[in-house]
Amino acid sequence: SALGARARSACLTGGPVPRRLFASYPQTKTYFPHFDLHPGSAHLRTHGAKVVAALGDAVKSIDNISGALAKLSELHAYVLRVDPVNFKLLSHCLLVTVASHFPADFTADAHTAWDKFLSIVSCILTEKYR
Repeated sequence: SALGARARSACLTGGPVPRRLFASYPQTKTYFPHFDLHPGSAHLRTHGAKVVAALGDAVKSIDNISGALAKLSELHAYVLRVDPVNFKLLSHCLLVTVASHFPADFTADAHTAWDKFLSIVSCILTEKYR
């Protein structure tokens, strides 16, 4: 959707979402000890691009999101050992950021769709923890 494309470029690539995540949930910074966490840093832009790409892969494989994100799930569970709650925290920050940047487009239906999609992605990313 148009909202999805604008949200990807405006919110995820090193800007408001990581700022909101790190400000609201400072414990999430522990997973990025080697990153420059200043807004717009190359590290945040690169990681934001990876997040955008993963969400794009999930959208493209909407009928098989588990398959599309299997390697990412394994990476976060077995190698990075990210606490699974962080996927929900990131999803929440993404929702709040998109809603605040695009209030006219962020209708109740859009909110429901984004929330459902991000919940599915979060659940899939935590599958390997079980």
